[in-house]
Amino acid sequence: MAPPQAKSGLFVGINKGHVVTKRELPPRPSDRKGKATKRVTFVRGLIREVAGFAPYEKRITELLKVGKDKRALKVAKRKLGTHKRAKKKREEMAGVLRKMSISLACIEFFAIVLIKGTFKFVGEAMIRLWDTAIRELSDRFIRSAPAAEKKK
Repeated sequence: MAPPQAKSGLFVGINKGHVVTKRELPPRPSDRKGKATKRVTFVRGLIREVAGFAPYEKRITELLKVGKDKRALKVAKRKLGTHKRAKKKREEMAGVLRKMSISLACIEFFAIVLIKGTFKFVGEAMIRLWDTAIRELSDRFIRSAPAAEKKK
């Protein structure tokens, strides 16, 4: 639909209607309802990091991995109650999978670079990625080392 045109002051025609000046209302506290603050976002992220995913969320991610988007939506709908919430949850889980695959690709790339040796850093972002990859790789080797010792 086209944006509303200014009223002409005439009572017939395309832009008919009385000419009025729009009042600027002060912001109300109810306008902020539902807006996530920095603190709330931080706390939710922390809880997600500590608690991980619910079993139904893990099932949704597994279904998305094998390409069963419709089945993932049905599982989410059964657990969450509405189609809208289910679509939102499916998109959230797909985003998590995308983020995980990107970070895995980054780690694998830097592992190859670490083994082969030569690489030129370009900018702050690459240095941060390098630090993250090194941290992840060291965590994986530390976690996998005790398992290897137990097998002996």
